[in-house]
Amino acid sequence: MDYGIQLGRRFRALKFWFVIRYFGREGLIARIREHCRLANLFASWVEASEDLELLAPVPFALVCFRACPAGAEDLDAFNERIMNNINASGEAYISHTKLNGKFTLRLSVGSVHVEERHLEKAWRLLNEHLSAES
Repeated sequence: MDYGIQLGRRFRALKFWFVIRYFGREGLIARIREHCRLANLFASWVEASEDLELLAPVPFALVCFRACPAGAEDLDAFNERIMNNINASGEAYISHTKLNGKFTLRLSVGSVHVEERHLEKAWRLLNEHLSAES
């Protein structure tokens, strides 16, 4: 399964070839632009919030942010609890990383089926869990 027709090395481009064949050049461009638009929309909500902060620029479809409500202690543990609670709900999935030593939540727009309503749902869940933890 890991070899191309020649059976000597992996045919890594096959998956990408199928994507291009399915969407076409213009379709792929449109999908990437839509994912970037959705990520920037979510980032604008984060920037407008008093309880959240954007931790990195959003040039593509990944938003890195964290909750930082007034009076919260140990923001790393606070954000990890929020992430675990959202993920345990099964309604959305948020991953994490460390940026500049800070526990960082990551929302990635990558599925071909993601629509604005899905980001609105993730935003609602995030704020519900943020309120419950505060």
